[in-house]
Amino acid sequence: MKAKIASVKTWLQSLSFRTGTIVLLLCVPCYIFSFAQVLLPIDAATKGVLWFIFFGLAKTFQYAGLTILGIEGYRRVKKLVKSLWKKEVKTDKVNNE
Repeated sequence: MKAKIASVKTWLQSLSFRTGTIVLLLCVPCYIFSFAQVLLPIDAATKGVLWFIFFGLAKTFQYAGLTILGIEGYRRVKKLVKSLWKKEVKTDKVNNE
C-alpha cells in the first residue's frame, strides 16, 4: 500500500505548475458549494450528504494541488499573490487621491 501511495505522489509531483495551480483553485468552488447548500430548502440529511461530498472534494483538491506544486511552486504562488495584492493596493491609493 505504501508503494502505491508513493507512486501516486511521484506522479502528481511530475505534473506542471499550471496544473497544480488549477487543481488548487478547484478547491474554492467546492468549499463554497459545501457551505452554500445550507441555504437550500432541502432536508437535513441531504444537506449533510452534500456537505460531506463537497467538503471532501475541496480537501482532496487542496492536498492534490499542494502535492503537485511542492515547496517551490507554493512559494511561486505566494509571490504571485503578493505582487497582485500590491498592485491592487497601489491602484486603490491612486484612485482614492
